[in-house]
Amino acid sequence: MADLTTNLAGIKSPNPFWLASAPPTNSGYQVMKAFDEGWGGAVWKTLGVPVVNVSSRYGSVNYRDKRMVGFNNIELITDRPLKDNLREIEEVKKYFPNNAVVASLMVETKEQWHQIVKDVQNAGADGIELNFGCPHGMCERGMGSAVGQEPAVLQTIVEWVMEVAKVPVIVKLTPNITDITEPALAAVKGKADAISLINTIQSLIGVDIDNFVPYPIVDGKSTNGGYCGPAVKPIALNMLKNCAQAPGMNLPISGIGGIENWRDTVEYMLLGATNVQICTAVMHFGFGIIRDLTSGLERYMDEKGFKTTAEMVGKALPNVKTWENLNLKYKVTASIDKDKCVECQLCYTACEDGAHQAIGLPKDGSRVPYIIEDNCVGCNLCSLVCPVEDCITMERRDDGKEHETWKEWMTEDKAPTTFDDDRAGGKHHWVPKPTDALKH
Repeated sequence: MADLTTNLAGIKSPNPFWLASAPPTNSGYQVMKAFDEGWGGAVWKTLGVPVVNVSSRYGSVNYRDKRMVGFNNIELITDRPLKDNLREIEEVKKYFPNNAVVASLMVETKEQWHQIVKDVQNAGADGIELNFGCPHGMCERGMGSAVGQEPAVLQTIVEWVMEVAKVPVIVKLTPNITDITEPALAAVKGKADAISLINTIQSLIGVDIDNFVPYPIVDGKSTNGGYCGPAVKPIALNMLKNCAQAPGMNLPISGIGGIENWRDTVEYMLLGATNVQICTAVMHFGFGIIRDLTSGLERYMDEKGFKTTAEMVGKALPNVKTWENLNLKYKVTASIDKDKCVECQLCYTACEDGAHQAIGLPKDGSRVPYIIEDNCVGCNLCSLVCPVEDCITMERRDDGKEHETWKEWMTEDKAPTTFDDDRAGGKHHWVPKPTDALKH
């Protein structure tokens, strides 16, 4: 049986599934209920000076028969007194000593940071997460993403915290930034123990076109909020990869963003996450999803021969290359299984109007499309729009040999005048010849 226990910078938990800092971790009652169900850890809803929250708070993007594909909130940090949260943290640790309880924090001054860190440590928190990601409400007050977007400020606050921290400190990063590795490296310089990402993406979820007000509506007005849910997962995975591959970024990572099932979890871990944090899926389906999460992960690990979760972490990273290091001689073309085809011709329409005119329609009255191989570039579009699983597959057509693209460029007349290949850092600098500047 696979061992699901994890250790994030010294914070141990019975499995890699943590509740993210959000409404599901607003109280001791909720956290204990989650631990009873089988969750490994919880990051408490962000503590600080209590705020007055608004009504209403949430909006969602629904697609066809699936609800909450994307989820938006304009809720801020805790509206409950600090003393109540501290008392409940202490109570949770009393009944669940082996589960991870992490306190998410957000205050302003050095004195406030020192005091609240001491408070949550005294209450028994196993770790601290610094919320430098909230993209609405708090950032206008100089906190949240206002800090996460300024690496020098982030580093300074981390250093303040580390002066009094006796438990591991996690820095939660904002995705609302050009290069997320900059605040990640600032966390390293500040001597943090780990990072977590991503926090929510600044967004407007939609507009009431009858009353001319964005959602969610608060007495006829609205504001930008934070976007999360399954729709943000591709963005989060890319930022996770960027941080995991960044030179000098040697901190463990807690992955966040659109995780809904065990497969999502595996993807995050393969790209460098030690554990994961989940919020929107719980708000949608409840704490009970943990049973499918743990059983699915156990089954996958057993099938692949992973004895511990640590063996999975980062296993896909060597296969993530910069574009110029892909094999440009790799060739696939589409193939249609006539027996599975339902004759909807979506593939024909998509390719004819949106791709490379590589699919034709028979003139003998049949409605089963065929591939024009000379035109097919192997873009995958037809297989993506096809409603039948494995009806359209991509088959390899090249010589099957691996080609290192950049080496071939170096041997050609149009090769760059310089090429610095720092493979460990993943940085490649091409400096074209002046005459080839526009062409290459």
